[in-house]
Amino acid sequence: MAMTRKQRRLILIGSGLSVLALAALLVLTALKDSIVFFNSPTDIVEKQVKPGSRIRIGGLVQPGSVVRNNLDARFDVTDGKTAIQVSYRGILPDLFREGQGIVAEGVLTDSRGFVADTVLAKHDENYMPKEVADALKKQGHWKDDYGRKPRDGEGPK
Repeated sequence: MAMTRKQRRLILIGSGLSVLALAALLVLTALKDSIVFFNSPTDIVEKQVKPGSRIRIGGLVQPGSVVRNNLDARFDVTDGKTAIQVSYRGILPDLFREGQGIVAEGVLTDSRGFVADTVLAKHDENYMPKEVADALKKQGHWKDDYGRKPRDGEGPK
């Protein structure tokens, strides 16, 4: 029994969609750990991220933890529950300071050590990356004025 033209077209479209769905599934499976913008220190410890993994870490710079020596800097990033020591060689952003929200990209040396090659600080007093804010809310360290928009007359001059 011969297939009609319509049946052949439907089989061709169905098989094409099946191949496309399989390709999308494979890509999403391969990227499942890198889809998240960053990991909080607690996420890194709980997920038991392997040393040598290239990741992004985000949180607050722990007050009293910043040590600078020329271009070398060491500081702790915390989400209020767990802290990870970050080492960085280079010029830190102008807005980098203790208690500030940051995201750093680099390589995990062990469950409590991280070597960053990029450090990003919030760009003004009224912005914090959504992911960092959500992680801080989750840990109970959210200040109500982090997301507040400035009123007229407030803000940088």
